[in-house]
Amino acid sequence: MKFFLDTANVEAIKAITELGLVDGVTTNPTIISREGRDFETQIKEICQIVDGPVSAEVTGLTTDEMVEQARNIAQWHDQIVVKIPMTKAGLKATHQLAKEGIKTNVTLIFTVSQGLMAMKAGATYISPFIGRLEDIGSDPYQLIADLRQIIDHYGFKSEIISASIRNAAQVEAVARLGSDIATIPDAVFSKMVAHPLTTSGLEQFMKDWAAFKTLK
Repeated sequence: MKFFLDTANVEAIKAITELGLVDGVTTNPTIISREGRDFETQIKEICQIVDGPVSAEVTGLTTDEMVEQARNIAQWHDQIVVKIPMTKAGLKATHQLAKEGIKTNVTLIFTVSQGLMAMKAGATYISPFIGRLEDIGSDPYQLIADLRQIIDHYGFKSEIISASIRNAAQVEAVARLGSDIATIPDAVFSKMVAHPLTTSGLEQFMKDWAAFKTLK
């Protein structure tokens, strides 16, 4: 399974990319707004750091607005994937962009039907939201399993990006279910590295080694 970082923070992207585990980056208008920088400048800088897809989202609500914005955004860098919302207008835009060879990531998917429609429209990626579904008491893991089954059965080319990840347990769950990608906030990614038994074990190793060297 591929790991994407769900952040636009350049310093966090640089630090985690150095671990050799980052396959791409996803952003959205909320994430971009937190950085307080020009949208295009921010995305282009991220593309220089990461060797993989970088999702940048349109803000238009009509098909024409989305397509126009997508064509512009796609020109910024060849790694860019344009995020499109899961709406009728978004599906129409996705279909048009697919015919033009522009990669898309259809976002805000919460049902199998939505995922299936995005696949048929030609989405390069589909982004079901894990954390938000759990928030309302729905089962996001059945959604991932169903989408995986549909892709495998019918041969759709779309890849599943499990989004709205809140903790390591969610990453582990979607990995077991065959999600192609998990897009993970940098804070969650950092927590995935650590475990209290790893910390205490290392401390014990170092104490034992220091005692051993003293005896010698």
